[in-house]
Amino acid sequence: MKITILGTGTSCGVPVIGCQCDTCCSKDPRDKRLRCSLLVENEDTRVLIDCGPDFRQQILPHPFRRIDGILITHAHYDHMGGLDDIRPYCKFGDIHVYADPIARKGLLQMLPYCFEDNRYPGVPAINLHEIHHGQQLTIGSLDIMPVEVMHGKLPILGFRIGTFAYITDMKTIDDGQLPFLQGVETLLVNALRFDRPHHSHQLVDDAISFARSIGARRTLLTHLCHDTGPHAEASKRLPKGVELAFDGQILNI
Repeated sequence: MKITILGTGTSCGVPVIGCQCDTCCSKDPRDKRLRCSLLVENEDTRVLIDCGPDFRQQILPHPFRRIDGILITHAHYDHMGGLDDIRPYCKFGDIHVYADPIARKGLLQMLPYCFEDNRYPGVPAINLHEIHHGQQLTIGSLDIMPVEVMHGKLPILGFRIGTFAYITDMKTIDDGQLPFLQGVETLLVNALRFDRPHHSHQLVDDAISFARSIGARRTLLTHLCHDTGPHAEASKRLPKGVELAFDGQILNI
């Protein structure tokens, strides 16, 4: 299974508009962070997790072929604001989008013109499927387990696929969800920054503690803001087995 990390930034992305900090002014391409998204592929199935406002830019370098499903973690704009840009992929058939009840409601509100009885010609042809944490779904040959985490007070979804798990925007997780993550070896998880607690996002130390609690062998940190510091410097602060993810990174699971 091939994982392509399309974006590792927060809702503002990095660099932040108007900011002159060391991270935002960095020439290191690893410090250019688009909004969070990733592509999961095997021999016959291609799944996108989240489709934020940078989707068009993120997907252009990749082969133009069918996307079998789009998983939505939650109904915030930085995670689903690019869904209108999937319309070229309707050449291969309707697009199947999977979301929990809260995110499903958000999608209907954000893209009402995609779900009307008499749709305007050319809008994306989306089949919207409701999913629930703890209930496995199958897209093509990929078995996917949605896992509920808390984004502050908002329940959202992470996803486990085989020995890989992707969790973004988490602040906490209920102990009842941990069995779904047993046996995860590679974890891609959010870590906003090193310092200054946030009401709805965990920090780097929180992410490391969480990764250790589930026994992940390799942990990559995503949803990183500019306060984390430049990639090269921030990486020196991380323990063995933990690394900063970066846009364009490829994982072979």
